[in-house]
Parts: sequence; structure tokens; C-alpha cells
Amino acid sequence: MTASLRLGPLLRHAGPTTATVWVETDSPCTVRIRVDGTLTAATDTFTVHGHHYAVCEITGLPEGASLPYEVFLGEDRVWPEPGSAFPPSVVRTTAPDAPTRLLYGSCRRPTGDTPEGVVRYGPDMLRATARRLAHEALDGNLVLLLIGDQVYADELEEPMRAFVAAARAQDDSDDVPGDEVVHYDEYAELYRQAWIDPPVRWLLSTVPTLMIFDDHDIRDDWNTSASWRLTMDEHPWWHRRITSGLGTYWVYQHLGNLSSHSRGQDPLWARVREARGDAAEAVDEFAWRAHAEPSSYRWSYRYDVGSVRVLMADTRCSRALGEEAVRDGSRSILGAEGHDWLDENLTGGPDHVVVASTVPVMLPTAVHHLEAWNEAVCAGAWGRWPRPHAEWLRQKMDLEHWGAFQYSLRRLGDSVRGAARGEHGPAPATVLFLSGDVHFSYMAPVRHRDLPEGGTRVAQLVSSPLCNQLPSGVRRIVRLTASRPAHVVGKALTWLARVPGIALGWRLHGKTYAGNTIGEVAFEGREAEALWYHAVEGGIDALPGVYRRVRV
Repeated sequence: MTASLRLGPLLRHAGPTTATVWVETDSPCTVRIRVDGTLTAATDTFTVHGHHYAVCEITGLPEGASLPYEVFLGEDRVWPEPGSAFPPSVVRTTAPDAPTRLLYGSCRRPTGDTPEGVVRYGPDMLRATARRLAHEALDGNLVLLLIGDQVYADELEEPMRAFVAAARAQDDSDDVPGDEVVHYDEYAELYRQAWIDPPVRWLLSTVPTLMIFDDHDIRDDWNTSASWRLTMDEHPWWHRRITSGLGTYWVYQHLGNLSSHSRGQDPLWARVREARGDAAEAVDEFAWRAHAEPSSYRWSYRYDVGSVRVLMADTRCSRALGEEAVRDGSRSILGAEGHDWLDENLTGGPDHVVVASTVPVMLPTAVHHLEAWNEAVCAGAWGRWPRPHAEWLRQKMDLEHWGAFQYSLRRLGDSVRGAARGEHGPAPATVLFLSGDVHFSYMAPVRHRDLPEGGTRVAQLVSSPLCNQLPSGVRRIVRLTASRPAHVVGKALTWLARVPGIALGWRLHGKTYAGNTIGEVAFEGREAEALWYHAVEGGIDALPGVYRRVRV
């Protein structure tokens, strides 16, 4: 039987002379990549839960190149597709001295820009970006960062609900939620529906893309607190859900984040490649352990491109949430190993350091103070009786960003100070935090009380969502959180809970924006410029334009 392409190709990790192409096929086969007419990579597929994948490592490429490529399954060419409206897909390598552009965004519903989808969620900025880039000359280094909620496993669109219903038609068990994915096959279809749309498929095939999960990739409010974890563990279907979620994340998102060297050091990769037949048991065992023992695996990773160091930080799976961490004050959003990793990599040396945190580090100050107050009360700052009420509020209002992890903010402040002082290499020109999650966009310049003006520039940049705009009523609440009265109330709450101050301070620069956006940061030398794109007109032909441009 001739194999066909089920999903992909996705152009993933790219280096100066290397590139990684990921594909999913409908049966086992040999995947061949031909770059600029020459066969450059061939690999056999591996199998997980009956699904077949290949990670093709292309080496020996010239620096800073942009070369067309084709995908063959066996001897059959399956990509590019005949009659495509988009240019040929290319592999891109990086150039150490070239200007660098990072595109970034989060929170995307796959609507296909149907009229109903545009009305409900707004125009899809990934689709719009594909149309824009298809007509632009792409010079220098270009990388796309997808920083959370690449899929919504707990809030399904109609095509996915139909798939789940059909898949479970013969299953009479009533302990599985009907409107959420649970099994590996369901997650695999969720990814296929998210990335099969032609404009998005072309974009992911031709722009090197890095990814990191947020809560909806697994479930809303994932790892908000120890109480949240205990509640989820009581559901009989949760073991299968978290195992499938982390297993498919490793296959569909994480594998392509890694360089060939890093992938070679991954213990699960070795087991999967050595497996005779289906590697489902190895993947499931790994995924459950990553959940049960968060320190057993590091999802965070580093990527160097041009003069920019990108640190993709896991702020979800590795959280330290236990009662012991609460008692000793080390409750953290990164976990002990995650903080050590960030300390080792948030240093001097490159011209720019970018920390991609799915949840914003610097929120509007009113929300930040509310989260800090809530964490303190949950820990007993006002005695025992308010603790369960504060925990209910934490989960109800999603009070689980960096502000709810004061220990982590203090550790981060120390790392920023060390890098800006040049304690571990020449001080970078900028330290930028790129985030999504909150469904509105903004910039917040950051200052450190121990650092003089005129040195390393620090800022929080948020671009969210790609396609899941806030309802109008929620937008009014967002504007309220950025107001002066809300700041004063939040500050008073932290004072009443005796929350210690932190070294980092910030204020929003300009207004928040609650429409769909994709962000961009352009680096050249020691300069950086932040841009946000939106599509004023929705629909299948909408082109994005810059609505805000700020020199960082």
C-alpha cells in the first residue's frame, strides 16, 4: 500500500547548516527530503499508538540559505501539493550576522476564517500571516514562536466534537467527558485539524517554528495549584488524558524544538527509535512520569539565532506546587530545576536575550497585586479559615501567572540583574519577555531597582490571541485592570497580606489591545523594534497590517 502524507511537513529547528522537517504519514514508510533537487535526508517512520511519524534531519546546508524542498514517501512525491496557491516551501538556515525577526503568538482556534468563525473568534492571524509572507521577500533570520494553546483540548470546535462522538460510538462508558479529548487518537486528530488548513500548513512548512505548551494544550488552568492537581486526580479518565496530552505534545510539538544533538540526548527518543513496532508503551510511561514527577524531564530549551538567545520556558508542567514548597516559600512557576536552567542561560554574551513565557511575567499591576495577595492568603497569611475561599478564587479567576509565584519573580529579578551587570559575560542590549495567554496585547517597560538607567533595556511584550478574541464585556474588564484605581486597590491588598516587595517594577506603555494579533520583534545589531499586526477586515483574503510599532 502506498503511504500518504497525513500532516506536515513542518519546518522546525533550523541552525546555520541544518534544518529539521517533521511529518506524519498514514502508514510506515521511508521519508525522503530533496532540497534544491538533491536528495539530502532519508529516514524511516516510527510508530506511536498506530500513528506514523518521521523527523528528518537535513545537514550540510549553506548558512543563511533559503532553498526549495520536496517530500517523498518512498518514491512518490507528496509535497508540494500540485496546484497550491502558495510558493514552493523552503528550508531556511540561519546566518550568525544577519538581522533576526521573531514572530510570536498564542491561543488559536482553527476556524478556517469562515464567516461564522470570524464573527465568533475574529480573523485567524496565522492564516493572515501566511498570506502576507507569501508576497514578501524574506531576508535575514525568521523564526515563528508558538507560545501556548496551539490546540484546545478542552473546548472543541464542531468538527472535533463530531470526530470524538464517532470515535466513541461503540464505547458505552460514561466516565469520559464528551466535549474534551482524552485518548491519543483524539489528540492526533486535534493536531491534524489545527494544522491542515492550507495557508497554515504552508506557513509551518516554510518558516522555522518553535513551540511550548500552555494550559489548553492539556486542560484549562493546568497545574494552577496543588489543590487543582488533587481534584483532577480524582477523575478516572485523567490518567489517560494527561498521558495522551503530554505524549502527543512530545511527538507533535517538542521533538521538532530540539537540535539533532539535543534530540540525540533525549532518553525517550532513543527508546522510540529502538522500539520494534509500536512505541506507545514507552511514550505513555514517559508522559505519566513527566506529570507525576515534574522534575524528571526538562521541557524548557534554548535556541540561538543570529545575535539573539531565545529561552523557551516551561511555566506549566514543572511547577513546584506541593505543601512543602508552600511552607518553605519555594512554590514556583518553573520548579527548582527550571530556575537553575534559567539562571544558567539568562546571562550576558548575546546582544539580546528573549525569554518566551507562555503566561506573562509582568501583568497590569492591579492583576499582579491581586495574584500576589491571593498566593499569600492561600498560604495562610490571614489564618486558616480564608485559605479554601482564596483557593476557590484562585481557580475561578485564573490567578496563576508569575504574580502568583512571588518566589519565582524574586529569582527572576536576580537573574536579570546579573545579566544586566555583565556578571556572566558582556551585558545584553535587551532582555525581553515574550508572552501570550491573556487574550490582549501590550508592552510594559521594566526597571530593576538595583540597576541604573541607560543600561540593558528590559521589557514585557505580549501578543495574544492569534484567533480567539475576547467578548466585548470581558474587554471592558481588561481596561479596568489597567486603571489607576484598580492598581491602588491591588497594592492595598498586598500590603494587608504583608507581601514583600520585589526588585522588578513596570507600567504599561500605552493601551492594551484586545483583538487578534501576531507580534514581531526585529533585531539588528543592538537595536530591537516591537511590532503588532492585526487584520482590520476578517475573511479568507484578509491581509494583516501593523497597528503598533515601538522601539524597545
